Amino acid sequence: MRRGREPIRVAIIGAGLGGIAAAVKLRRRTSATFVIFEQSAGVGGTWFDNRYPGCEVDVHSHAYSFSFLKYDWPRTHATQPELLAYAEHVVERFGLTPHLRLNTRVTDLVWEESTSCYRLSTEHGDSEEFDVVISALGLLNVPRYPDWPGLDTFTGPCFHTSRWEEHDLTGKSVAVVGTGSTAVQIVPSIAPYAGKVHVFQREPGWIEPKNEREFSPRERWFYRNVPLAQRLHRAWIFHQGNRRFKGYDVGSRRQRRMREVCERFIADAVQDPATRAAVTPDYPWGCKRPVISSTFYPSLNRDNVELVPHAVSRVTPTGVVDSTGTTRDIDVLILSTGFQPTRFLASLDVKGRDGRGIHDAWRERASAFLGITVPGFPNFFILYGPNTNGGVSIIAQLERQAEVVVRAVRRLERSRRRSVDTSPAVARRFVAWIDRRMSSNASAMNSGCHNYYHDPAGHNVTQWPGGHLSYAIATRLISRLGLRTPR
Repeated sequence: MRRGREPIRVAIIGAGLGGIAAAVKLRRRTSATFVIFEQSAGVGGTWFDNRYPGCEVDVHSHAYSFSFLKYDWPRTHATQPELLAYAEHVVERFGLTPHLRLNTRVTDLVWEESTSCYRLSTEHGDSEEFDVVISALGLLNVPRYPDWPGLDTFTGPCFHTSRWEEHDLTGKSVAVVGTGSTAVQIVPSIAPYAGKVHVFQREPGWIEPKNEREFSPRERWFYRNVPLAQRLHRAWIFHQGNRRFKGYDVGSRRQRRMREVCERFIADAVQDPATRAAVTPDYPWGCKRPVISSTFYPSLNRDNVELVPHAVSRVTPTGVVDSTGTTRDIDVLILSTGFQPTRFLASLDVKGRDGRGIHDAWRERASAFLGITVPGFPNFFILYGPNTNGGVSIIAQLERQAEVVVRAVRRLERSRRRSVDTSPAVARRFVAWIDRRMSSNASAMNSGCHNYYHDPAGHNVTQWPGGHLSYAIATRLISRLGLRTPR
């Protein structure tokens, strides 16, 4: 039996939007006590850490926010300062500040079978016990640094976009390596004052116009004051997103439609024929994560912006050499080289039953039932885990995952059991179902381009093979099938 009737003690690792969602739902629906550990100096997760010029979300604000709180968004797509302010508002609104332990990185979790709890250790050498642990570390939080020869010899400022450094770029020659979602925000932001911007593109990506704008005063009044207005707009966004997901089937009409939208955007926005050809992919829409930006293509028309449609081969003390052998002298090197999303829980050592480490369990492949639980690691839950990325808005996905955790905590509160674990057989069937869904409809995700979806063995371990509605149904209806309460 659980120790007396004391409240269940929960540790939440990460104070990004996932950790905040878990904390709010625990507070509203359980009697558990909880602590939120955050390695940074403030809340917000990626929106605290990423502060590069032009940083903003590419999902509509009314979808990229929590369903349980109406909010007065000033723009259709929120900027980084606005998203950070939103995270801070939610923390204050629901009284989470006393539960925060900032500047505290969790390093180890060890399951103690005799007490049915985890021994949690931090970088400061502290340790304490928790009945339940929720990892909300996120997906895109481990930067990918290239291994180009000579990189360490570059004498100017050189940094990854997620570790942005403030330098005066006025009149400087700047190299931006990469053309993913981050680079397409940075380039238009620095081009007006940089002397020269060289944009190195290894492989083009499909880019859709974002059509971002400020809400008019009338629109903001409408969403603030008309009952259900914001909820109905949110529902419409999700409906459109579920329809859009059909484009990942390479034989579908929606696939052709999405490609036509992108091709028309290229034709309308890019003036130079050679540049138009260079930014047009030769793979299906959706093979890479689609990029959404209204300003990147127009920035390529500037006289001081050069698209280099080649990979970087090496770096000199004063410049960058591309794969054709051409050297460009630069003052500043900005690495927009992405992250390592398939390295789940890279900064955390978790040991479950029999002392088995989670990275040993994932030696062949990272997987989790519904992306949330792993057999042999009782009372341990992952938000933004394997195969959960996608579905219109990750915030909605995180809410559904937090609700699974809350139901499990409530089960522990009501029962005389001390742990919940995952059925290995159900977990295996779930992974097999994921693989079938990924391959059965000729998904564009498996079309051979460079993307972050696959691990070194070729498994798609990051993406959910459907829209948000299917994930919401799965987490609501089948979560009980995988979670069991051992005696």
